[in-house]
Amino acid sequence: MPPQLVPPELLKKSDKILFIAHLALGDFTYLQNCFKAFAEAYPHIQIHIWVDEVRRTSQPAKWEHLRKYALYDWLAACPFVARIYQETYSPTLFKQSIRSAQQQRYPLVVSLSTLRPPLYAALAREICPHGFVAGMRRRTHFFAFQRRLAFRKLNAGLDIDATSLPGQHISAVYTGWFRRLFGVDLAASARFPFVQIPAQWNQYAQQQLTDWQFDSASRAAGKLVFINPFAKTGKRCWPLERVVELVLALKQQNGWSDSCFIVNAVPEQMENAKQFFKAHALDRVQLFSAQDNFFQLPAILSKCDLVISVETAVMHLANAVHIPVIALMRQKNPEWAPIDQEHSTVITTANRREWVRSITVSQVVAALPETIEADHAQR
Repeated sequence: MPPQLVPPELLKKSDKILFIAHLALGDFTYLQNCFKAFAEAYPHIQIHIWVDEVRRTSQPAKWEHLRKYALYDWLAACPFVARIYQETYSPTLFKQSIRSAQQQRYPLVVSLSTLRPPLYAALAREICPHGFVAGMRRRTHFFAFQRRLAFRKLNAGLDIDATSLPGQHISAVYTGWFRRLFGVDLAASARFPFVQIPAQWNQYAQQQLTDWQFDSASRAAGKLVFINPFAKTGKRCWPLERVVELVLALKQQNGWSDSCFIVNAVPEQMENAKQFFKAHALDRVQLFSAQDNFFQLPAILSKCDLVISVETAVMHLANAVHIPVIALMRQKNPEWAPIDQEHSTVITTANRREWVRSITVSQVVAALPETIEADHAQR
Protein backbone atom coordinates (compact mmCIF):
# COMPACT_ATOMS: atom_id res chain seq x y z
CA MET A 1 0.00 0.00 0.00
CA PRO A 2 1.42 3.46 -0.87
CA PRO A 3 2.37 5.77 2.01
CA GLN A 4 -0.28 8.10 3.36
CA LEU A 5 -0.41 11.51 1.71
CA VAL A 6 -0.34 13.58 4.91
CA PRO A 7 3.02 12.98 6.63
CA PRO A 8 2.70 11.18 10.01
CA GLU A 9 5.21 13.58 11.59
CA LEU A 10 3.00 16.53 10.62
CA LEU A 11 -0.04 14.88 12.20
CA LYS A 12 1.93 14.23 15.40
CA LYS A 13 2.78 17.90 15.89
CA SER A 14 -0.45 19.49 14.61
CA ASP A 15 -3.01 20.74 17.11
CA LYS A 16 -5.84 21.35 14.62
CA ILE A 17 -6.98 20.55 11.13
CA LEU A 18 -9.48 22.21 8.81
CA PHE A 19 -11.59 20.06 6.50
CA ILE A 20 -13.26 21.85 3.58
CA ALA A 21 -16.33 20.18 2.05
CA HIS A 22 -19.56 21.06 0.26
CA LEU A 23 -21.43 18.87 2.72
CA ALA A 24 -24.99 17.70 2.30
CA LEU A 25 -26.83 15.70 4.95
CA GLY A 26 -26.29 12.50 2.98
CA ASP A 27 -22.55 13.16 2.76
CA PHE A 28 -22.22 13.69 6.48
CA THR A 29 -24.28 10.59 7.23
CA TYR A 30 -21.29 8.53 6.07
CA LEU A 31 -18.39 10.99 6.49
CA GLN A 32 -19.30 11.32 10.17
CA ASN A 33 -17.79 7.89 10.80
CA CYS A 34 -14.57 8.98 9.08
CA PHE A 35 -14.28 12.13 11.18
CA LYS A 36 -14.96 10.07 14.30
CA ALA A 37 -12.24 7.56 13.35
CA PHE A 38 -9.80 10.42 12.68
CA ALA A 39 -10.57 11.92 16.11
CA GLU A 40 -9.90 8.56 17.76
CA ALA A 41 -6.64 8.07 15.85
CA TYR A 42 -5.40 11.62 16.54
CA PRO A 43 -7.09 12.76 19.78
CA HIS A 44 -4.68 15.72 20.13
CA ILE A 45 -5.95 17.32 16.90
CA GLN A 46 -9.05 19.53 16.94
CA ILE A 47 -11.32 19.00 13.95
CA HIS A 48 -12.66 22.15 12.30
CA ILE A 49 -15.04 21.88 9.35
CA TRP A 50 -15.71 24.44 6.63
CA VAL A 51 -19.14 23.80 5.09
CA ASP A 52 -19.07 25.51 1.73
CA GLU A 53 -22.52 26.48 0.49
CA VAL A 54 -22.59 25.74 -3.24
CA ARG A 55 -25.86 27.70 -3.46
CA ARG A 56 -24.06 30.86 -2.34
CA THR A 57 -25.96 33.89 -3.57
CA SER A 58 -26.07 37.68 -3.37
CA GLN A 59 -29.90 37.57 -3.15
CA PRO A 60 -30.92 38.39 0.47
CA ALA A 61 -34.31 36.71 0.05
CA LYS A 62 -32.61 33.32 -0.07
CA TRP A 63 -30.27 33.81 2.89
CA GLU A 64 -32.72 32.87 5.65
CA HIS A 65 -33.28 29.39 4.25
CA LEU A 66 -29.56 28.83 3.68
CA ARG A 67 -28.70 30.10 7.15
CA LYS A 68 -30.98 27.52 8.78
CA TYR A 69 -29.52 24.53 6.93
CA ALA A 70 -30.31 21.47 9.10
CA LEU A 71 -26.80 20.05 8.83
CA TYR A 72 -25.50 22.76 11.15
CA ASP A 73 -27.61 21.41 14.03
CA TRP A 74 -26.13 17.95 13.53
CA LEU A 75 -22.56 19.21 13.29
CA ALA A 76 -22.98 21.35 16.40
CA ALA A 77 -23.99 18.26 18.38
CA CYS A 78 -20.94 16.21 17.32
CA PRO A 79 -18.50 15.88 20.25
CA PHE A 80 -15.53 15.41 17.90
CA VAL A 81 -16.10 18.62 15.87
CA ALA A 82 -14.61 21.67 17.62
CA ARG A 83 -15.48 24.43 15.15
CA ILE A 84 -17.80 24.93 12.16
CA TYR A 85 -17.61 27.55 9.44
CA GLN A 86 -21.22 27.79 8.35
CA GLU A 87 -21.64 31.38 7.18
CA THR A 88 -20.58 30.89 3.57
CA TYR A 89 -23.95 31.41 1.91
CA SER A 90 -23.40 35.03 0.81
CA PRO A 91 -20.34 36.51 -0.95
CA THR A 92 -19.72 38.95 1.90
CA LEU A 93 -19.93 36.29 4.63
CA PHE A 94 -17.80 33.97 2.51
CA LYS A 95 -14.97 36.54 2.46
CA GLN A 96 -15.37 37.18 6.18
CA SER A 97 -15.15 33.45 6.86
CA ILE A 98 -11.93 33.22 4.85
CA ARG A 99 -10.38 36.00 6.94
CA SER A 100 -11.52 34.31 10.15
CA ALA A 101 -10.03 30.99 9.03
CA GLN A 102 -6.74 32.63 8.05
CA GLN A 103 -6.39 33.97 11.58
CA GLN A 104 -6.38 30.39 12.87
CA ARG A 105 -3.03 29.78 11.10
CA TYR A 106 -3.90 26.17 10.35
CA PRO A 107 -0.91 23.86 10.01
CA LEU A 108 -3.03 21.52 7.90
CA VAL A 109 -6.01 22.05 5.60
CA VAL A 110 -7.65 19.23 3.64
CA SER A 111 -10.28 19.71 0.95
CA LEU A 112 -12.72 16.83 0.53
CA SER A 113 -14.63 18.61 -2.21
CA THR A 114 -15.17 16.62 -5.40
CA LEU A 115 -17.22 19.35 -7.08
CA ARG A 116 -14.95 21.89 -8.82
CA PRO A 117 -11.77 20.60 -7.12
CA PRO A 118 -9.50 23.30 -8.64
CA LEU A 119 -11.60 26.00 -6.97
CA TYR A 120 -11.31 24.28 -3.58
CA ALA A 121 -7.60 23.65 -3.99
CA ALA A 122 -7.21 27.40 -4.40
CA LEU A 123 -9.51 28.12 -1.44
CA ALA A 124 -7.54 25.74 0.80
CA ARG A 125 -4.29 27.48 -0.11
CA GLU A 126 -5.84 30.93 0.40
CA ILE A 127 -6.88 29.91 3.92
CA CYS A 128 -3.55 28.21 4.61
CA PRO A 129 -0.80 30.14 2.75
CA HIS A 130 2.13 28.61 4.65
CA GLY A 131 0.91 25.23 5.93
CA PHE A 132 0.36 21.82 4.38
CA VAL A 133 -2.59 21.63 1.99
CA ALA A 134 -4.08 18.41 0.62
CA GLY A 135 -7.10 18.03 -1.60
CA MET A 136 -8.97 16.28 -4.34
CA ARG A 137 -7.69 16.45 -7.87
CA ARG A 138 -8.50 15.05 -11.29
CA ARG A 139 -6.25 14.34 -14.23
CA THR A 140 -6.37 17.34 -16.50
CA HIS A 141 -5.72 17.92 -20.18
CA PHE A 142 -2.26 19.28 -20.95
CA PHE A 143 -3.76 22.58 -22.16
CA ALA A 144 -6.00 23.07 -19.09
CA PHE A 145 -3.49 25.53 -17.65
CA GLN A 146 -5.74 27.12 -15.01
CA ARG A 147 -6.68 23.77 -13.51
CA ARG A 148 -3.08 22.60 -13.52
CA LEU A 149 -2.02 25.79 -11.78
CA ALA A 150 -4.74 25.34 -9.14
CA PHE A 151 -3.68 21.78 -8.39
CA ARG A 152 -0.06 22.92 -8.00
CA LYS A 153 -1.20 24.79 -4.90
CA LEU A 154 -1.61 21.40 -3.18
CA ASN A 155 1.18 19.71 -1.24
CA ALA A 156 -0.63 16.43 -1.81
CA GLY A 157 -3.41 15.54 -4.23
CA LEU A 158 -5.86 12.65 -3.96
CA ASP A 159 -6.95 11.34 -7.35
CA ILE A 160 -10.77 11.31 -7.22
CA ASP A 161 -11.21 8.81 -10.04
CA ALA A 162 -8.65 6.38 -8.65
CA THR A 163 -10.36 6.23 -5.25
CA SER A 164 -13.78 5.19 -6.57
CA LEU A 165 -14.07 1.66 -7.89
CA PRO A 166 -17.12 0.28 -9.75
CA GLY A 167 -19.67 -1.21 -7.37
CA GLN A 168 -18.24 0.53 -4.29
CA HIS A 169 -20.66 1.97 -1.79
CA ILE A 170 -20.10 5.64 -0.96
CA SER A 171 -19.09 4.69 2.59
CA ALA A 172 -16.24 2.61 1.14
CA VAL A 173 -15.21 5.52 -1.07
CA TYR A 174 -15.00 7.85 1.91
CA THR A 175 -13.09 5.24 3.90
CA GLY A 176 -10.62 5.02 1.04
CA TRP A 177 -10.05 8.77 1.22
CA PHE A 178 -9.16 8.70 4.92
CA ARG A 179 -7.00 5.61 4.51
CA ARG A 180 -5.01 7.26 1.70
CA LEU A 181 -4.78 10.66 3.38
CA PHE A 182 -4.16 9.74 7.01
CA GLY A 183 -3.67 5.98 7.29
CA VAL A 184 -7.04 5.79 9.09
CA ASP A 185 -9.10 2.73 8.13
CA LEU A 186 -12.66 1.73 8.99
CA ALA A 187 -13.95 -1.83 9.07
CA ALA A 188 -17.19 -2.41 7.16
CA SER A 189 -19.10 -2.61 10.45
CA ALA A 190 -17.83 0.85 11.43
CA ARG A 191 -19.24 2.51 8.28
CA PHE A 192 -22.89 2.09 9.26
CA PRO A 193 -24.58 5.49 9.75
CA PHE A 194 -25.60 6.58 13.24
CA VAL A 195 -27.39 9.48 14.82
CA GLN A 196 -27.63 10.24 18.53
CA ILE A 197 -30.98 11.93 19.08
CA PRO A 198 -31.11 14.25 22.13
CA ALA A 199 -33.82 13.36 24.66
CA GLN A 200 -35.75 16.58 24.05
CA TRP A 201 -36.32 15.66 20.40
CA ASN A 202 -37.41 12.12 21.22
CA GLN A 203 -39.94 13.68 23.58
CA TYR A 204 -40.98 16.10 20.84
CA ALA A 205 -41.59 13.24 18.41
CA GLN A 206 -43.70 11.30 20.89
CA GLN A 207 -45.79 14.37 21.71
CA GLN A 208 -46.25 15.16 18.02
CA LEU A 209 -47.58 11.66 17.34
CA THR A 210 -49.94 12.00 20.28
CA ASP A 211 -51.20 15.36 19.01
CA TRP A 212 -51.83 13.84 15.57
CA GLN A 213 -53.41 10.76 17.21
CA PHE A 214 -50.75 8.70 15.46
CA ASP A 215 -49.30 7.23 18.65
CA SER A 216 -49.48 3.46 19.13
CA ALA A 217 -52.50 3.68 21.43
CA SER A 218 -54.51 5.66 18.85
CA ARG A 219 -53.69 3.64 15.77
CA ALA A 220 -53.90 0.22 17.42
CA ALA A 221 -52.61 -2.30 14.87
CA GLY A 222 -52.23 0.27 12.10
CA LYS A 223 -48.78 0.96 10.74
CA LEU A 224 -47.05 4.34 10.71
CA VAL A 225 -45.55 5.16 7.31
CA PHE A 226 -43.21 8.06 6.55
CA ILE A 227 -43.18 9.22 2.92
CA ASN A 228 -40.56 11.62 1.60
CA PRO A 229 -41.10 12.73 -2.02
CA PHE A 230 -38.78 15.76 -1.94
CA ALA A 231 -35.13 16.15 -2.92
CA LYS A 232 -32.96 19.14 -3.84
CA THR A 233 -33.28 18.49 -7.58
CA GLY A 234 -36.38 17.74 -9.64
CA LYS A 235 -34.77 14.64 -11.12
CA ARG A 236 -34.89 12.96 -7.70
CA CYS A 237 -38.37 14.11 -6.61
CA TRP A 238 -41.60 12.10 -6.69
CA PRO A 239 -44.78 14.06 -7.59
CA LEU A 240 -47.23 14.78 -4.77
CA GLU A 241 -49.96 13.31 -6.99
CA ARG A 242 -48.11 10.02 -6.75
CA VAL A 243 -48.06 10.28 -2.96
CA VAL A 244 -51.86 10.61 -2.94
CA GLU A 245 -52.13 7.56 -5.21
CA LEU A 246 -49.87 5.60 -2.89
CA VAL A 247 -51.82 6.46 0.26
CA LEU A 248 -55.10 5.46 -1.40
CA ALA A 249 -53.58 2.27 -2.75
CA LEU A 250 -52.17 1.26 0.63
CA LYS A 251 -55.52 1.79 2.30
CA GLN A 252 -56.89 -0.89 -0.03
CA GLN A 253 -54.24 -3.44 0.96
CA ASN A 254 -54.85 -6.09 3.58
CA GLY A 255 -53.25 -5.05 6.86
CA TRP A 256 -52.81 -1.44 5.78
CA SER A 257 -56.31 0.05 5.97
CA ASP A 258 -55.73 1.50 9.45
CA SER A 259 -52.29 2.94 8.66
CA CYS A 260 -51.26 6.53 9.35
CA PHE A 261 -49.07 8.53 7.00
CA ILE A 262 -46.53 11.28 7.60
CA VAL A 263 -45.56 13.14 4.42
CA ASN A 264 -42.28 15.00 4.64
CA ALA A 265 -41.83 18.38 2.97
CA VAL A 266 -38.68 20.47 2.85
CA PRO A 267 -39.26 23.83 4.62
CA GLU A 268 -39.29 25.89 1.42
CA GLN A 269 -42.02 23.65 -0.06
CA MET A 270 -44.18 23.38 3.04
CA GLU A 271 -46.77 26.00 2.06
CA ASN A 272 -47.23 24.52 -1.41
CA ALA A 273 -47.61 21.05 0.09
CA LYS A 274 -50.22 22.33 2.58
CA GLN A 275 -52.32 23.76 -0.21
CA PHE A 276 -52.01 20.58 -2.24
CA PHE A 277 -53.11 18.23 0.53
CA LYS A 278 -55.84 20.60 1.67
CA ALA A 279 -57.40 20.16 -1.76
CA HIS A 280 -57.25 16.36 -1.48
CA ALA A 281 -58.42 16.01 2.16
CA LEU A 282 -56.91 12.58 2.85
CA ASP A 283 -57.75 10.85 6.11
CA ARG A 284 -54.97 10.05 8.60
CA VAL A 285 -52.31 11.98 6.68
CA GLN A 286 -50.16 14.67 8.28
CA LEU A 287 -47.56 16.94 6.75
CA PHE A 288 -44.21 17.26 8.51
CA SER A 289 -41.12 19.43 8.13
CA ALA A 290 -38.11 19.72 10.43
CA GLN A 291 -38.33 23.49 10.57
CA ASP A 292 -36.92 24.06 14.05
CA ASN A 293 -34.06 21.58 14.34
CA PHE A 294 -32.46 18.78 12.34
CA PHE A 295 -33.12 16.21 15.09
CA GLN A 296 -36.85 16.53 14.61
CA LEU A 297 -36.41 14.45 11.45
CA PRO A 298 -34.58 11.38 12.80
CA ALA A 299 -36.72 11.51 15.95
CA ILE A 300 -39.92 11.20 13.89
CA LEU A 301 -38.35 8.56 11.63
CA SER A 302 -37.43 6.44 14.63
CA LYS A 303 -41.12 6.17 15.62
CA CYS A 304 -42.25 4.84 12.22
CA ASP A 305 -42.72 1.31 10.90
CA LEU A 306 -41.67 2.04 7.33
CA VAL A 307 -39.95 4.85 5.45
CA ILE A 308 -40.55 5.40 1.73
CA SER A 309 -38.15 7.97 0.32
CA VAL A 310 -36.62 9.30 -2.86
CA GLU A 311 -32.83 9.33 -3.07
CA THR A 312 -31.93 11.84 -0.41
CA ALA A 313 -30.65 11.87 3.17
CA VAL A 314 -33.93 10.51 4.57
CA MET A 315 -33.28 7.00 3.27
CA HIS A 316 -29.84 6.96 4.94
CA LEU A 317 -31.23 8.33 8.19
CA ALA A 318 -33.81 5.53 8.13
CA ASN A 319 -30.86 3.10 8.21
CA ALA A 320 -29.30 5.12 11.03
CA VAL A 321 -32.41 4.73 13.21
CA HIS A 322 -32.95 1.11 12.11
CA ILE A 323 -36.29 1.53 10.35
CA PRO A 324 -37.07 -0.45 7.14
CA VAL A 325 -36.89 1.73 4.04
CA ILE A 326 -38.04 1.59 0.43
CA ALA A 327 -35.74 3.83 -1.59
CA LEU A 328 -36.81 5.27 -4.94
CA MET A 329 -33.69 5.90 -7.02
CA ARG A 330 -32.41 6.64 -10.48
CA GLN A 331 -29.81 4.34 -12.00
CA LYS A 332 -27.21 7.12 -12.08
CA ASN A 333 -25.69 6.82 -8.58
CA PRO A 334 -25.92 3.23 -7.25
CA GLU A 335 -23.10 3.96 -4.80
CA TRP A 336 -25.62 6.04 -2.83
CA ALA A 337 -28.04 3.19 -2.15
CA PRO A 338 -28.86 2.65 1.54
CA ILE A 339 -26.07 0.66 3.17
CA ASP A 340 -28.32 -1.64 5.24
CA GLN A 341 -29.27 -4.12 2.53
CA GLU A 342 -31.17 -6.38 4.93
CA HIS A 343 -33.69 -3.68 5.84
CA SER A 344 -33.70 -1.68 2.60
CA THR A 345 -35.45 -2.25 -0.70
CA VAL A 346 -34.24 -0.19 -3.63
CA ILE A 347 -36.55 0.48 -6.58
CA THR A 348 -34.69 1.98 -9.52
CA THR A 349 -35.94 3.56 -12.71
CA ALA A 350 -36.12 1.30 -15.76
CA ASN A 351 -33.67 3.41 -17.77
CA ARG A 352 -30.60 5.42 -16.78
CA ARG A 353 -31.97 8.68 -18.17
CA GLU A 354 -35.31 8.44 -16.38
CA TRP A 355 -36.18 10.57 -13.37
CA VAL A 356 -37.51 9.17 -10.09
CA ARG A 357 -41.01 10.27 -11.10
CA SER A 358 -41.09 7.34 -13.56
CA ILE A 359 -41.32 4.89 -10.63
CA THR A 360 -44.95 3.83 -10.23
CA VAL A 361 -47.17 3.35 -7.22
CA SER A 362 -47.68 -0.29 -8.18
CA GLN A 363 -43.91 -0.86 -7.92
CA VAL A 364 -43.89 0.51 -4.40
CA VAL A 365 -46.93 -1.51 -3.35
CA ALA A 366 -45.33 -4.66 -4.77
CA ALA A 367 -42.30 -4.07 -2.53
CA LEU A 368 -44.34 -3.89 0.68
CA PRO A 369 -44.95 -7.54 1.67
CA GLU A 370 -41.34 -8.64 1.64
CA THR A 371 -40.16 -5.37 3.16
CA ILE A 372 -42.44 -4.68 6.09
CA GLU A 373 -44.32 -7.68 7.36
CA ALA A 374 -41.45 -9.57 8.99
CA ASP A 375 -39.68 -6.39 10.17
CA HIS A 376 -42.84 -4.99 11.73
CA ALA A 377 -43.47 -8.21 13.60
CA GLN A 378 -39.95 -8.08 15.08
CA ARG A 379 -40.21 -4.47 16.28
